[in-house]
Amino acid sequence: MFALLGIAPGSDTGTAAVARLTGLPEREARAALRALTEVSLVNRVPGNRHGMHDLIRAYAMTIADDLPADIRDAAVRRVVDFYTHTAHAAALRLDPHHDLPRPDPPVPGADPQPVPDAAAAWAWFDAECTCLLAAQHTAATRTWYPAVWHLAWGLYTYQYRRGHRHDRLVTWQLATDAAAHLPDPAAPPRAHRFLGLAHAELGDHDGAIAHLHQALALAEQLGDATQQARTQRALARAWGQRGDDQRALEHAVHALGRYRSLGQPGWVADALNAVGWCEDRLGHYDAGGEHCRAALTLYQRHDNPDGEAAAHDSLGWIEHHRGHHHEAVDHYRRALAMFRDLGNSHEVADSLDGLGHPYAALGRHEQSRTVWLQALALYREQGRGDDADRVLRQLDELPPQSPTAE
Repeated sequence: MFALLGIAPGSDTGTAAVARLTGLPEREARAALRALTEVSLVNRVPGNRHGMHDLIRAYAMTIADDLPADIRDAAVRRVVDFYTHTAHAAALRLDPHHDLPRPDPPVPGADPQPVPDAAAAWAWFDAECTCLLAAQHTAATRTWYPAVWHLAWGLYTYQYRRGHRHDRLVTWQLATDAAAHLPDPAAPPRAHRFLGLAHAELGDHDGAIAHLHQALALAEQLGDATQQARTQRALARAWGQRGDDQRALEHAVHALGRYRSLGQPGWVADALNAVGWCEDRLGHYDAGGEHCRAALTLYQRHDNPDGEAAAHDSLGWIEHHRGHHHEAVDHYRRALAMFRDLGNSHEVADSLDGLGHPYAALGRHEQSRTVWLQALALYREQGRGDDADRVLRQLDELPPQSPTAE
């Protein structure tokens, strides 16, 4: 066990992953870990995990080098498959509507950890996120391309909702490289689409548009209408983040037409909300509201709380700009409650930012201050410097805090 721990992906490892790595039952793995801890070869870290000092790990790796190659490879394969399949199961708990590609069955001895519900999924991802990144890197260096691909998909919802933007970029860079080696011709356009979105989230607009155009060209070569629609939707998001709302609207309208012709009501709802948001940004509040309300109805009909929250957020912005500030507050508060239930701290930050504006318009400046301070903390935590700077300016523009304010 000591030698194999030296080549485990990540700086520390949970008991379930150690059991897969070593091929031991979990009870025996725990006993072996206790023995190694007692002689200070392994350190116990919070969360029932175990790590090694760098020098001890280096020594363990030299011992692992003396093991037969097939023993080393089988151990690493088991733990990578364990991470891949547990991430897949956990991702579906977070977003049952996400059409994740299914990985091939795991190798013997790599059974995934049970993930009974969304709370368990969040706990597992929070504990294992760095090990998952390390496992994907390990798979890439060993040219295990399917594992690289499926780990990216498994991490997608977690990274997005937690606001791990830089990790998301690295994850999809590796996945895009891997996609070129997969037999599925739809893999490269999907990979470039997600990589483009990752660039857009980090403000690399040129990189985002380049990858999204490549994704669209590949989807057109394949005649894949669904991938064309999803890439048009992604282009709408990217151009909107770049500040070109007219071009964003054009792509959103293209996506909506595609989805309607394909008969995909869940994606029609997403495109309707995108069209409504772009129209609002262009000052077309009546048309924007109509599209976002239609999206909200579809999201509710198809039991999609993530989409429903997004539609409420859009409607909050629209009602605020129409001067209906009480209605705006109601929509934003509904969006916030739903995003919090979903663990989507990325969107929670944006909804808190949005909610402060109708509060300010209603003269409820202390409530504006409260939600903007919460948004500021999240933006800083997520490394979203431009958003944090904007909120700081908004806070500076508020009237001085009353001495009697709590």
